[in-house]
Amino acid sequence: MKALVLSSGGIDSTTCLSLAVEKYGKAEVMTLSLFYGQKHTKEVEAARKVADYYGVMHLEMNLEKIFEYSDCSLLKYSAKDIPKESYAEQLKKTEGAPVSTYVPFRNGLFLSTAASVALSKGCEVIYYGAHSDDAAGSAYPDCSEEFHKAISEAIYLGSGNVLKVEAPFISMSKADVVRLGLERKAPYELTWSCYEGGKRPCGKCGTCIDRKNAFRQNGVSDPAENPVNSK
Repeated sequence: MKALVLSSGGIDSTTCLSLAVEKYGKAEVMTLSLFYGQKHTKEVEAARKVADYYGVMHLEMNLEKIFEYSDCSLLKYSAKDIPKESYAEQLKKTEGAPVSTYVPFRNGLFLSTAASVALSKGCEVIYYGAHSDDAAGSAYPDCSEEFHKAISEAIYLGSGNVLKVEAPFISMSKADVVRLGLERKAPYELTWSCYEGGKRPCGKCGTCIDRKNAFRQNGVSDPAENPVNSK
């Protein structure tokens, strides 16, 4: 096994997976999805479908106990409502702090977990889908280039200079990510981004807004909005 892709079942990780499979071949790629106490399981269900589409090994682990002390609005332990506005609008109210949907140090924990699994499976690289839009304004500080450089070095050193971490979209916008995925015919119809767990995406949360704008900037409609493909 060569590569492990952290898969949330969304656009960014699915595009990462398309790149990894293109480079290494499906027999050398695996995906890892993590439960962390989300209010729904739609994203993990989507990750399973995406892994099946590419024919790669898929693993799942449950880390929700670690986050039970957090009041992040994404988590089932929280009574907070998920904001129904763009990240830019949310950041106007945070005074420089992350948005309420920031799960504390999630990427740090996910990447550390992935490193242990990847080393056990003999992988040489971890892929994850952080991009510049999520890092903007410190909405999600664990998606920033600075964080990526630090965690990458820590994992490389801590693995005995064996395991690398790749964030191929770290300096790209979400629209750039979608463009790359469209070029590779990534199965976006199988993905799920919405923070809510309804039958259909809410269209109003920050990630729904970002997703819609990314497809619009590429001059195409979101294939997941096709009722035929939405389950």
